[in-house]
Amino acid sequence: MMAGNGQLELCGLEVTCIIGDLPEERQREQVLVLNVALSLDLSPVLASDALQDTVDYVELSETIREALRAKQFRMIESAAACAAHVCLLHTRVDAVTVRVEKAGAIPGLRAAAVTVARKKGVA
Repeated sequence: MMAGNGQLELCGLEVTCIIGDLPEERQREQVLVLNVALSLDLSPVLASDALQDTVDYVELSETIREALRAKQFRMIESAAACAAHVCLLHTRVDAVTVRVEKAGAIPGLRAAAVTVARKKGVA
């Protein structure tokens, strides 16, 4: 590992989209909360302190939102995999871990959640 390896995290990214398998869930948008941990070499940005040498998390957050809104998922697993795919498209990202949380799915359950981890070049 290089000295500059690290993580950039998006914590609590809210995404409104169609998610769920039940007929009533297919008729309305729900809020998912994502936590995204991007593994990347931080050496360039540590040396320059410049945005072009890292991941623009504002832009990436919006790209994730757009990707999830464009599709209508049944399972949170599929939504997590989609978000991970979007992150790995960024040239600076080597690996990503995405946790997706969906609240209110079942009475008495605060949330259901899934975590997926992906590395660039590995299916």
